[in-house]
Amino acid sequence: MFNILATYFRNRHETLQRILLFVISAFIIVLLLPAEGKFKYEYQKGKPWKHDNLVAPYSFPISKSSEEIESETRLVKNASKLYFRKDTTVASYNIETFRKAIFEKSATKGAPDISDKEILRCIEILQKIYAKGIIRLGEELENKDSEFIFQLIEANEARDAKFGEFYTIQTAYNYAQENLQGFNEKKKDFFSDLLANAITHNIFYDPETTSKILKDELSAISPDRGMVEEGVRIIAKGDIVDNDKFQKLESLRANYETKGGVNSKFYLIYLGHSIIICLTLLVLYLFLVLFRKQIAVDNLKVTFLLMIILLMVFAARMVNNIHSLSVYIVPFALLPVIVRTFFDTRVALFTHLVTTLIIGYFVPNGYQFVFLQLMAGIVSIFSFVNMQKRVQLFLSAGLIFITYCMAYFAMSVVQEGNIATIDTLYFAWFGISVLLTLFAYPLIFIFEKIFGFVSEATLLELSNTNGKLLRELATKAPGTFQHSLQVANLTESALFQIGGNVLLARTGALYHDIGKMDAPSYFIENQVSGVNPHDELAFDESAHIIISHVLKGIEKAKKANIPDSVIDFIRTHHGTTMVQYFYRNYLKNFPEEEVDKKLFTYPGPIPFSKETAVLMMADSVEAASRSLKSYSNETIDKLVDDIIDHQVAENQFVNTDITFRDITQIKKIFKKKLANIYHVRIEYPK
Repeated sequence: MFNILATYFRNRHETLQRILLFVISAFIIVLLLPAEGKFKYEYQKGKPWKHDNLVAPYSFPISKSSEEIESETRLVKNASKLYFRKDTTVASYNIETFRKAIFEKSATKGAPDISDKEILRCIEILQKIYAKGIIRLGEELENKDSEFIFQLIEANEARDAKFGEFYTIQTAYNYAQENLQGFNEKKKDFFSDLLANAITHNIFYDPETTSKILKDELSAISPDRGMVEEGVRIIAKGDIVDNDKFQKLESLRANYETKGGVNSKFYLIYLGHSIIICLTLLVLYLFLVLFRKQIAVDNLKVTFLLMIILLMVFAARMVNNIHSLSVYIVPFALLPVIVRTFFDTRVALFTHLVTTLIIGYFVPNGYQFVFLQLMAGIVSIFSFVNMQKRVQLFLSAGLIFITYCMAYFAMSVVQEGNIATIDTLYFAWFGISVLLTLFAYPLIFIFEKIFGFVSEATLLELSNTNGKLLRELATKAPGTFQHSLQVANLTESALFQIGGNVLLARTGALYHDIGKMDAPSYFIENQVSGVNPHDELAFDESAHIIISHVLKGIEKAKKANIPDSVIDFIRTHHGTTMVQYFYRNYLKNFPEEEVDKKLFTYPGPIPFSKETAVLMMADSVEAASRSLKSYSNETIDKLVDDIIDHQVAENQFVNTDITFRDITQIKKIFKKKLANIYHVRIEYPK
């Protein structure tokens, strides 16, 4: 029994890993969600209350609206007084300095005779000036009149004081000059200079005290206005949610969710969170299993999708905890842009939908958030068609911004019924979010390196025929290089018609035969001298050389750091087919010997995608078309039909999602393209 269970789990270890990835992701998201209860009522200002009569389940305070808080804050700031401080040490220091300056100056030659009475008179002038105070003029007193009142701190006591009751440096000096009128001119000049030096400010602006008092006054603003008592009806069914009722509902919601955080049944909240998140991620998993099987079975791709969901949820949760920021600053449109780069539009849209639903569960105004993000996400997916043009991302960002603004404006008008009440700050949040979306390019590069994905920008670089590896192929095996170009054109035309990753297939076609560079002369398209080295080899040796170009191509591609998605075209372009020419010649020359078919069979694997299947068809058809003795519609049609039908019969396409209808269209395209290549003319009726 133990062995059976061990075998069962060993065969399904990847599935178990995948399930574990989803479980871990769900656990992390639940931890990120707020632990408070969720208010179960939905309502909008200006709309009727659609629920039953709501009665207060307990007494709670009515919170003031942000507009009320802002209004009171402005009033407090406008009414707040400035604080100045009188420095008592300035007077004593300057008067003592004045005394010393008198004796020093009176000892100089030509100084007038100064009496003690005159000195005392000047000191008395300074004492009166400093007793009244000399205020320092600064920005805080700019444009203030003489009646402006502030708080003056003197001897650790504050009192109201008028700006006009104090001296300035100029008025203090003028006062001193007036009190020197009884002195003769010589003595007046003697004392004027000394008094001018002795007059300085002793009243200064006190920014620390002013700021502290203002902070205390602002913190004293009550966030509440009144109470709603238990049992009182808050709103009746059908009532319009006006400003007053809206504020009561908002207060109840905030109070209810806060109480839920300390509720003894908090485990029930986590249980509910767990069920909701598990259901949401289960929907994503089922979508992948049912409609994107190739992603669902690839744990690396699943890890990427879950990781980018977690990053968005984490960013939203962190920003939501910062009251000064809005959750709309987070560049949610990054998710669909990045996912669309590596996968298709449906995967991008579904992943964005799941992420938006999870985040909308805990952010304010969940319905508005989900609506705005879905609109922006859909626009980003539709506008960001590919990365082949650098301007594409900027155009997409512009459209995302317009979508955000239009959707928010429309919802605000519906809810508020007044354009004047629209919060224009949201447009700034949208702008920052869109600017952050431009970081998609470096993030795509990082994810490419971490997960081994391939973006269209990388494919464009690889498909440049001036690249090192393709340049080497063109030099060493020019015939193979031309063959690869023709195969790329055929593959591109077919996939453009039936649908598929055209750029990936074209890039794969250019690299599919790089293994021929080591021995180019052994491949007929490179034989220009008429000498065939296979004439000197045994048939199985020739087959080995031909077959080995697949493995050599893989080695060269890996050495050149070519992505695996491109190397897949090298691996599969011959599938498990046989080298028919050498195999049949071996049978013809050694009819009695038992043939080991493995010696003449490519190692595979067979194609596993629509792109690799089309390349296999194009490669075989293009190579065989070179051996036709005559080119007509009939010979080309027969060649294409025979080769592709033989590949179908050999079960080379059973692992792909290609249909018979696709194959029929591919045949028509190949026939038309080959007829154009070999200039088949229409036979006109005689």
